Amino acid sequence: MKTFGGFRSGDHFFYGEVRGDDVHVLAKPYWIEIQPTGEVLPLASLHIDLPVAPSKLIAVGLNYADHIAEMKRTELGTPLIWFKTPSSLLPHNGAIEIAFPEHQTDFEAELAVVIGKTAKNLAVERALDFVFAYTIGLDISDRDLQKSEKQFGRCKSFDTYTPIGPFVYAGANVADVSLELWHNGKLRQSTRTSRMIYSVAQIISFASQSLTLLPGDVILTGTPSGVGPIHAGDQLETAIDNWPRLRNNVVIAHRVAGRNAEESSEMTI
Repeated sequence: MKTFGGFRSGDHFFYGEVRGDDVHVLAKPYWIEIQPTGEVLPLASLHIDLPVAPSKLIAVGLNYADHIAEMKRTELGTPLIWFKTPSSLLPHNGAIEIAFPEHQTDFEAELAVVIGKTAKNLAVERALDFVFAYTIGLDISDRDLQKSEKQFGRCKSFDTYTPIGPFVYAGANVADVSLELWHNGKLRQSTRTSRMIYSVAQIISFASQSLTLLPGDVILTGTPSGVGPIHAGDQLETAIDNWPRLRNNVVIAHRVAGRNAEESSEMTI
């Protein structure tokens, strides 16, 4: 298994391959070409930044039976997919900024997939050949908006509502690994990926029938039961298998005086 990520040294951003305590700097994003520059930097001296830069960020809903039950929904018979904006991505140790603190805003831990090759109309049997790597993701969700709107794009796409990382892992076997989330030190979500209704291969195949997946695109594969609300001051830790944990804290987003997103949504277009 190889480990890749995005890093900053001062004002300089770059992608690199993590080998032990060192990061080998890459000339290009790892999903395009693994081309080391020859420069090696200590991991401890670097800031861990976003490990991905997708053209599309795809989410999958209702993919664990226990989560379907807690949300009082029913299985659809096919994967439920929608888009989240790439601008919602947040790196390891970043602060989740709650857009509307008066709303219920929930955490959802998920396995995320990074696409490695252009994919269209894939058979399930070939789908995993188009995966570059896997990582840890969170789908932060404004439940008030989700209940009042017929599509999920806005309620899950506010800036910082998709924490991801800290790294991505190429060559990992995720058919049956643990997925866990701790909220303020208490275990709230715990499952194994083998309990997904639709496997990673089935999700990729299904999505590729409708749209072209491009290298670097990211798919969130759904959350298990145990989702719950977050508030300013909270701490979240998300883990898959024995990978380094994704850690994020929670704050209230800055809002422009006299104006907010709900007011803007009432404007006629």
